[in-house]
Amino acid sequence: MTTSKSAERMTDYAARKERRRAQGSSFLGSVVEAYDFLLYASAAALVFPRVMFTGMDPALGTTLAFVTLLAGYLARPLGGLLFGHFGDRIGRKPMLFISVLVMGVVSLAIGLMPTNLGPVISGVILTGIRVIQGIVVGGEWSGATLMSMEHSSKRNKGFGASIAVSGGPAGSVLATLVLGIFVALPEEQFLTWGWRVPFLLSIVVVAVAVYLRYRVSESPEFKAAAPSAVKQKAPLLRVLRDSRGKILLGILVALAPLFLQVMLTSFMISHLAGRSAGLAGEGVAPAITVDALLFMITAASAVGVLTIPLVGWLSDRIGRNRMLVAGAVLGMIGVWPMMALFSTNDPFLIGLGFMLGLPVMQVSMLGVLGAFLAELFETTTRYTGLSLTFQVGAAIGGGTAPLVAQYLGQAGGGGLTLIAVYYCLLACVAAAAVLIAGRHQPIRSRETASMGTLA
Repeated sequence: MTTSKSAERMTDYAARKERRRAQGSSFLGSVVEAYDFLLYASAAALVFPRVMFTGMDPALGTTLAFVTLLAGYLARPLGGLLFGHFGDRIGRKPMLFISVLVMGVVSLAIGLMPTNLGPVISGVILTGIRVIQGIVVGGEWSGATLMSMEHSSKRNKGFGASIAVSGGPAGSVLATLVLGIFVALPEEQFLTWGWRVPFLLSIVVVAVAVYLRYRVSESPEFKAAAPSAVKQKAPLLRVLRDSRGKILLGILVALAPLFLQVMLTSFMISHLAGRSAGLAGEGVAPAITVDALLFMITAASAVGVLTIPLVGWLSDRIGRNRMLVAGAVLGMIGVWPMMALFSTNDPFLIGLGFMLGLPVMQVSMLGVLGAFLAELFETTTRYTGLSLTFQVGAAIGGGTAPLVAQYLGQAGGGGLTLIAVYYCLLACVAAAAVLIAGRHQPIRSRETASMGTLA
């Protein structure tokens, strides 16, 4: 009896240790993904037009830099399908090991790239690098979410998935802090060598993530389904044949949180900074600057690192569907005071607006989105289905957010009311899609409504 109990304790201890290793590697992989992606976006605006696209009109140089940035976003759905195909056939672990390793190589290539190649060659190389980066990022999010979730206990799948998701804002915070240190250098030093260092420093995080992913075991759920997984030749065709309705419902759920995220971190920065500069008048320092807005977003993202796992944990207790519907309702209510705060010219109140929008409203849906979408699909098609659903949702909801917000702002005479109405419509659609999906989805959260041990 004693020997049996001792063996059970050892087995349980080994399982918990492996679970933490899987969650840690997924978190760090997401950190690397967000860190490198944000660094490139910042460099495209601040550095590349001045060091890579010299000898041409500055506006054209900036446009070319943003074209290379766009290439990465367009490549993300392709990466989701490519990594999803092999992740559903040969396993999560090898694909995640490849993704974080390639992210490190890409970051190193950017940090060491010469600046005397001329605008045409530089543009071609940067576009190629960005496409590779986009492909890898397209497969990383879904794979990291699944690895962390599928290693978690049955009662804590939502919490496990949220650990990987929380790596996104953590990477954004890290990128902003590191970049801020080197931006403070004299301009000549920053443009000569300072901008390279943040890219090269990512190798440290990559090395740790590679080590953890090398040691972590394959997803237990995939191992159980492996005999049938290796026989399927095209998971994508199977998903499109059997789960078209679920894909559509998942995309509709994802639109609201992804629109809110990109709208706040892109459109709202330019809108608030431009309005404050207009109110200040010529020769007068504006009350709200871009630097101050970036700091507000960084602080809000730091809080989001904590609230995302909290929302995932709550979804294990009250259910995915209830949590998502509650998040949608919270968004429809909270968007109005948030926009009212943004309509002021007070830095403190605007900071509160970002705190309400990102780590509360947006996270109330994003924190459970990974687990909800993953549970729409069977194990043998889950990587492909999750990647396709999330990346299409990101392209439609997030990719169009700045343009939609700009159009609605102009249509509303510079106000934010129409943007708030648009978000309420997206949140309403998301809630309806969740309720419809609940009738067809084998939702684990119904089984985990009772209290369980936190993984």
